[in-house]
Amino acid sequence: MALKALDIFKLTPKKNCKDCGFPTCMAFCMKVASGACEIGKCPHMAQESLDKLSEATAPLMRTIKIGTDKSQYDLGGETVLFRHEKTLVNRNRFAVEFCDTMTEEEISSRIENIKAVNYIRIGEEMKIEIAALRYNSNKESYLNLVNKLKESDLNVVYMIICEDAQIAKEAVELLKETKPIVYGANKENYKEMVEVVKNDKLALGVKASSLEDLYATTEAIQSLGYKELILDTTGETIKDTFTNTVQVRRISLKEQDRTFGYPSIIFANKLSKESPMMEVALSSVFTVKYGSIIVLDDIDYAKALPLFALRQNIYTDPQRPMRVETKIYPINNPDENSPVLVTVDFALTYFIIAGEIERSKVPVWLAIPDAGGYSVLTAWAAGKFGGSSIANFIKESKVSDMTKNRDLIIPGKVAVLKGDIEDNLPGWNVVIGTEDSMELPKFLREYKASKEEALAKA
Repeated sequence: MALKALDIFKLTPKKNCKDCGFPTCMAFCMKVASGACEIGKCPHMAQESLDKLSEATAPLMRTIKIGTDKSQYDLGGETVLFRHEKTLVNRNRFAVEFCDTMTEEEISSRIENIKAVNYIRIGEEMKIEIAALRYNSNKESYLNLVNKLKESDLNVVYMIICEDAQIAKEAVELLKETKPIVYGANKENYKEMVEVVKNDKLALGVKASSLEDLYATTEAIQSLGYKELILDTTGETIKDTFTNTVQVRRISLKEQDRTFGYPSIIFANKLSKESPMMEVALSSVFTVKYGSIIVLDDIDYAKALPLFALRQNIYTDPQRPMRVETKIYPINNPDENSPVLVTVDFALTYFIIAGEIERSKVPVWLAIPDAGGYSVLTAWAAGKFGGSSIANFIKESKVSDMTKNRDLIIPGKVAVLKGDIEDNLPGWNVVIGTEDSMELPKFLREYKASKEEALAKA
């Protein structure tokens, strides 16, 4: 942080009252200096001291709020460069770009694509969060575009991309209640653009031809007292963009320079030169390094699946594994004759096993009990995936009402649980499955064939 504990201590009332939850004022100041506690937790701090310390002890990267209601998101606010140092807190957001030169069919197609690509993965909604509206040359067409998107019920944040302050102001008036982003401040027009956004405290996108110009323009905007900024680090080439984006983040966090302490925007569609595969590749790179908003030309499932999954992996606490919902999952349209297969709730295990079951084409009821979010062996070793817990879940889930089949297939790595499960689950036949997931399709097909053969003989 910018201040040391001793600097903060000099401004405290030194009461040692423990009202802040710490035994001494110095202990409190040390926590504030390390970023683990807010200075406002001291109820006796004078307002003058609070004003002086709040800015100095705030995170080096400012958190910018965009949008409203269900479409409100935080950008920036990061304190580390790498995920293994500390959990990254505010995930990047994806945008689809529209412009006033597009035909009605093109606009409608992109709107429908945004609506179509909306699904739940591990309890999180996956969708495009921002619609970027670019002004090219025709004011009337641009304002019509703004109105069309506003009436489309997309449930997104709008980003007005316009360097003409007067037109940007008119667009803001149309979208004011949605708290849009206004992009287009540069070294020539930044004063006019600040006037457009300051009353509503909207996020202002800043662009420049070089990193040096970006720094100077940002500094000039800060001197006007405005700090709700997003920095465009897109360069002429992929290499320039990567260098700019990493440098902005490093200067902010490592060199503790608040001039660059803002989230960034990357126009991946500009860099990809109309290549959808390159657009996905670049978006993946800048999801990791360090795009807060990444702009795409359009969206479909081929783009969305890898990007949304990568983002979820990057912005998940590495010390808290991703878990799927504990329930019975029907795979390949199971019926009353389909077996039950059980595995753990660790998301990676679930997706691998579910994928292999789908590949087998065998209808199966997949049972996912609460296993603490661990892998099979780890959950078993931790006592969270045992005979009694599996048996209790099978009873509580009422899967017996879904199928007359009483075969319960368990992972081969925990074959030792067979006897315990059968003792706790009378009437069920525990079948030991494979140790390796890749062997599951062959195992299930052979299981199905043996069942059909037995039925034919009967």
